[in-house]
Amino acid sequence: MSISLSSLILCPIWISMAQIQQGGPDEKENTTALKDLLSRIDLDELMKKDEPPLDFPDTLEGFEYAFNEKGQLRHIKTGEPFVFNYREDLHRWNQKRYEALGEIITKYVYELLEKDCNLKKISIPVDASESEPKSFIFMSEDALTNPQKLMVLIHGSGVVRAGQWARRLIINEDLDSGTQIPFIKRAMDEGYGVIVLNPNENYIEIEKPKIPVQASSESSDEPAEKRERKDKISKEAKRRREFYEKYRNPQREKEMMQLYIRENGSPEEHSIYVWDHFIAQSVAENVFFVAHSYGGLAFVELMIQREADVKNKVTAVALTDSCHNVWHQEAGKTIREWMRENCCNWVSSSEPLDTSVESMLPDCPRVSAGTDRHELTSWKSLPSIFRFFAEASEAKSSSPKPALTRRSHRIKHEEL
Repeated sequence: MSISLSSLILCPIWISMAQIQQGGPDEKENTTALKDLLSRIDLDELMKKDEPPLDFPDTLEGFEYAFNEKGQLRHIKTGEPFVFNYREDLHRWNQKRYEALGEIITKYVYELLEKDCNLKKISIPVDASESEPKSFIFMSEDALTNPQKLMVLIHGSGVVRAGQWARRLIINEDLDSGTQIPFIKRAMDEGYGVIVLNPNENYIEIEKPKIPVQASSESSDEPAEKRERKDKISKEAKRRREFYEKYRNPQREKEMMQLYIRENGSPEEHSIYVWDHFIAQSVAENVFFVAHSYGGLAFVELMIQREADVKNKVTAVALTDSCHNVWHQEAGKTIREWMRENCCNWVSSSEPLDTSVESMLPDCPRVSAGTDRHELTSWKSLPSIFRFFAEASEAKSSSPKPALTRRSHRIKHEEL
């Protein structure tokens, strides 16, 4: 077991303080002295010695990892899966390393969307100036011109970006389970146009400018004694602030600020923007949504804001472990009725795939995704989702009231 340098130095002091605190009032002076000693210890230097620099490679090759023919991330030399605890007892450093790898994975998936799936990267806002923050989505060549079918994919919240369901799955399992690529490729094989949303790309980060401290203009008019007292208080406050900053940010990482992207500052805003500027412009007779987790909430918000348009264009919606709530989001009766007839939510459950699952909310049918792992619900329910869409499309083309027959695939499983 490894013991850090700071632990070796600080542990005896912590023990001494604990012993002193068990004593009476006479020990107060000793406690004060020990606290003063602790305040003099340069945690910045101690923690830097404990923690290697937060300087990580910017390529998979630099990390010495690559995806094999099965889409699994493996070490180039050992063939082993990714190891999170690369350095024992340095959780913060290991987490930063994992996040750095995650950023590389995001770029890698973007490349796959363009090269393997032949999607186009489209910058948004569409009328953005050269200098303003921008985001982007991905679309197939025929996304807006396909006369038959369009599939729209929305991932959940967190660190995932366009083309991903779960970063954890990509790193620890494989690309098929963690990305939207299997959905995209099957959709294109079956004649769908495709639009991949990017609802978590809401801002860009820039380094926070340093604001110079200006001396007070009133200080020269104050009595010397009062000015000295204020200076002493100010110095003490600065010392405490720096002490805390050394602990919180031992390697003096850059302070960043966020510049939000116009009309795309949240997943809900992004979904509405892409609807208005792209999905609503498509000529497809049947539009289908696949929305995972928070993506389901974003879709419900889209329905609330664009109810008539959504009902007119969308044929069916597949939710996977959606976290929407029709009560909290104040979805009206007509929206709830439409969702009951046109949506299905594949939820995490230990029951076999497509088994009916009871719901406390009066929104849409819930069926098992065939897994009790939230992040796997999209991947595990893929075949059922495509069957659901095919039946919905067929029902729409053969009946003036297709919604009444759209539950057929679910009912079959309930009767087994």
